[in-house]
Order: sequence, then structure tokens, then C-alpha cells
Amino acid sequence: MSQGPSGFYGVMEAKGAYNRHATIPAGGAALAFPFLDRAAREVTIADQDHPVVVADYGSSQGKNSLRAMATAIRNLRARLDRHRPILVFHVDQPSNDFNSLFEVLSSDPERYFLDDANVFPCAIGRSFYEQVLPSASVHLGWCSYAVVWLRRVPCTIPGHFFPAFATGATRAAFERQAAEDWATFLSCRAGEMRGGARLVVVLPNLPGSGQRGFAKMMDDANAVLREMVDEGAITPEERAQMTVGTYPRSKDELFAPFVAKPRFQGLTIEDYDVATLPDRMWADYQRNGDKEAMAAKNALFFRAVFMPSLAGALTRVRAGDSEALRSFADRLQDGLMRRLTIEPIPMDMSVQIIVFAKPG
Repeated sequence: MSQGPSGFYGVMEAKGAYNRHATIPAGGAALAFPFLDRAAREVTIADQDHPVVVADYGSSQGKNSLRAMATAIRNLRARLDRHRPILVFHVDQPSNDFNSLFEVLSSDPERYFLDDANVFPCAIGRSFYEQVLPSASVHLGWCSYAVVWLRRVPCTIPGHFFPAFATGATRAAFERQAAEDWATFLSCRAGEMRGGARLVVVLPNLPGSGQRGFAKMMDDANAVLREMVDEGAITPEERAQMTVGTYPRSKDELFAPFVAKPRFQGLTIEDYDVATLPDRMWADYQRNGDKEAMAAKNALFFRAVFMPSLAGALTRVRAGDSEALRSFADRLQDGLMRRLTIEPIPMDMSVQIIVFAKPG
């Protein structure tokens, strides 16, 4: 999740936009709560004089972390003296919108430490593709959707901006980068985890035949970018540099570090599951027939999550022109919303949940 060449890769739209519109990742994370429940009950807790440490890797603006951290703390506190401190570290890259994170932790009615005076939230502004906490300090780790973002973008994608549509040598470059980043992420977490610790990771699955809606949204956005070139709103050179630095890994790719040996950097795979995330906005549309409302919500989701990566290729945005950023985002959102109303289809998604243990 560190910055790529444009300076924007892996950064969500600021001013709390991700908190307001990232309902799809929130729903996917909720599917993993039973695994987080079990992990919190099974971590080894010793050294009674030291705080229990929970790490939220890739917190973004914080809203989607609240229920996960509440789940972890509830299960941990059931095993601890009420005076035992619990430290929660929210980790994201330096360019993250930490102001929104701090606002959530300060005022959101669902903040996880309201009823527990010995829970202490903290924030770390560093890429999780490096070690961000002391060795052997973390009892429980949580990473929801964040590690789908690559440490760097290896190349541009001819004719598209989304790596899932890459082919040939371009696809191979993304596969190599994703494999390298996955091994780095796991190695860093292994160094931070104590013996008996657990790490729960939630990732989107590869787009498949059951996820046509998401693929269509990406293609629709790609078509809007072509329109913007034709209009002169962006240059062909800027468009050619636009790449979203994400890579949804397959199960085989997630398990690859463990093929030669059952342990990788001291970690073992304790559990794995795939779950379907139904499209709630589609269900609303079936009830009320309001395709414009559904399209607007999906377009705002796209804007909050992917727009900054695309805007980072614009010369004026790179120079700090906030008006250019707003104009680009508005035009992309409007064009995508228009296209999404033409042929509405559900955006069901598949979520992978993988639990790692570090034996004591």
C-alpha cells in the first residue's frame, strides 16, 4: 500500500469519502467475523504485566475497522483481567486520511473502546510492506481488503487500468509483483507476531463468472476514460499511465509460500474459506426499481476507492491542483453513473478469508 509512481496508489479518497461509501469492503469484512472471534479466543496470552496488542493492518479512514476491533476486543477481554491494557494499532501508509480516522475514533458512536477504559487506540503511518511494530509484540492481527493493494505497480496495462484485465507479459508482471508482495507482507507480520498469535486476512476473490457486475463496472469506467480523452478532458498520455495497483490473488497464489514447506517464516495456515457477498444495493433496486440510486451508490464506491489512483496520472493533480482533482472525479463519477443505469446487473462478489497462526 505504499505510494506508486503517481503518488496515489492505494490511497482512498479523502475527507471521509471511503468511510461513507466503502460498504462493499465492510460487508466482506463482516463475513470474516466468526474467524476473528475464534482467533481472539485462541491466541496465546501470557506475560501478564504487558499489554495485549491488536494490529489493524490497512485501517484506511477507520469506519470499517470499528466492528472488527470491537469483535476482537470483546473476545480478548473475556479472557483478561479488566485492568489489563489492550493496545490497538491502526496501520496505514503516510498519505492515508488520518484526520478522518482520528475523527472516527473520537466521535463515532460505535467506537470500540467506549465501554472499556483500558483499550488504547493508536495509529502508525507506514506501509505494511515493512515491519511496523516491534518483533514478537502482536497477539492478534487483522487485515481486511488492504493487502489487495500492491507495494508498487510494475507496469501500465494496454487498453485498460485494472490488472484483472491484463494479459500476456503484462499479466505476468502483475503476478510476479503480487507474489513478491504477498511473501513480504507475510514475512513482516511473522516478525511482529508473538508465539501463539493469529492473523486474519480478508481478500476479494478473482473476478469470475459469478461476479460479472464488478467486471462490468470496471469496463464501464474504462469506457468513460476513453470518452474523457475524446473530449480533451484528459490527454492520451495521461490516460495511458492510469493504473489501479490492486491484484486479487487466487487461492493457489495465497497458498504458494506454503507449498514447499507447511511453514513460511514460522507461520502456518490454520483456516481458509470462501464466502459470497450478496449485493445489498441490488436487493434494494429489486424492491424499489430505482436504478439511478443503485448506480449512484456504486459510482460513489468506485470514486472513493479507485479514483485517486487514476487521478495520480494527471499532470495538474500531481502539481497539487485540487480543482483539477475535483473536476476529474466529478466527470468520472457522472459518466460511470450514466453507464451503470443502462444495463443494471447485480455485483455479487466472492471473499476469501485466511487465518495464519504462529505456533508458540
